[in-house]
Amino acid sequence: MLKVYMLGSGAIAVPVLKKLLEQSRDGLFELLGIGTQPDRPAGRKRTLMPTPVGAFAAENGLKIDKFESLNDGAAQAKLEKLAPDFLLVVSYGQLLKKPLLALPKYGCVNIHASLLPRYRGASPITRAIVNGDARTGVCFMDMEVGLDSGKVYYTLERSLNNTEYADALEVELGELAAEKTLEVLENIAAGSLTGTPQDPALVTMTTKLKKSDGVIDWQQSAVQIEAMVRAYTPWPGASFMLELNGELKSLIITRAEIVENDLPTSPGTIIRADKKKFVIACGSGALEIAELIVPGKKAMPGANFLNGCRENLAGKNLLQVNHVQS
Repeated sequence: MLKVYMLGSGAIAVPVLKKLLEQSRDGLFELLGIGTQPDRPAGRKRTLMPTPVGAFAAENGLKIDKFESLNDGAAQAKLEKLAPDFLLVVSYGQLLKKPLLALPKYGCVNIHASLLPRYRGASPITRAIVNGDARTGVCFMDMEVGLDSGKVYYTLERSLNNTEYADALEVELGELAAEKTLEVLENIAAGSLTGTPQDPALVTMTTKLKKSDGVIDWQQSAVQIEAMVRAYTPWPGASFMLELNGELKSLIITRAEIVENDLPTSPGTIIRADKKKFVIACGSGALEIAELIVPGKKAMPGANFLNGCRENLAGKNLLQVNHVQS
C-alpha cells in the first residue's frame, strides 16, 4: 500500500485533499499526514488567517503540520521518520531543496495548474485568464531543484470560454486533478508512467502577484480590462481611482460587462452614471461596472454605488495613477 504525505496551501489543494481523505479511509492507500504553511496576517486589520488547506483541516478536525520552512532540520526529520513513498505537493508556496526531494521512495510529485511548459511559476491561472487562452489544465510533474522544470507524468486539460474567474477556476482545476491523483501516483510507482521532459523552447514564466498588477489602465480595451477583473478576483482585485467629494478612493471591480461605445470619448471617461448603469470608456469599447467594492464595505451592484453618491459622475475622467505599492 502506498504511503503519501501531502503538502498544500492554496484552494486548488482542497479538492485533492478531500478526495485523498476519502480514498485513504477506504483503505486504498495510507495518507501519512498533511502539511501547510503557517497562518499569515491578512486584510486591513492584518488578522492571522490560515491557508485554505489549514482552514479545511480546522473545520474537519484534521491534524495538520504547519511548517515555517520545509527545508529546515525539524521538518525534514519529521518527514524522514514517516518514510513516505511520495511527497505530493499542491500549491504549497515553497521550493524544496535536494535533501527533501531525495527523501521519498518514488520522489516528489507536484500538481501544477497549467499546461507545462507554459506558465511555470506562481500565477498560472491568472495568466491564462488575462491572456484569453482557449485552454488550461493541470500537470502532474516530477519535482527537481528548478522551478516547475521537472518531467511531466500526466496532463489534464480544460477548455476556457472567457467567462472564468480565477477563484472558481482554481477550485475546478483542483477537482479535475483530484479524480486522477491516486491513479497517477500508483502508475508512477508501478513504472508505467515515466514522464516526458519539458521542451525548453516552449517555456514561459509567471511571477508572484503584486497589488499593482491589478491597477487598471483605461487605455486598454474593454476586453482586456474585463479579463483583468476575472483574473484578479479575489486578489489583488482590478482597481481604479475615483475622486468622490474631493477625496480619492480606490475601488475594486468584481463583476463587469463589455459594452459598445460609439461616442468620441477619451479612455477613462465615465459615459453613463445613473440609477441603472455605471459605464466607463476604455481604449476600445466600454466597461459596465456590474459590481464593485468600496473600501471598508462589501461588494455592491454598480447602480447601488451610484445611488449612494452625492454628485453626478457622468463626464468625469478617471485618474490613471498607480495608487498601490508593489
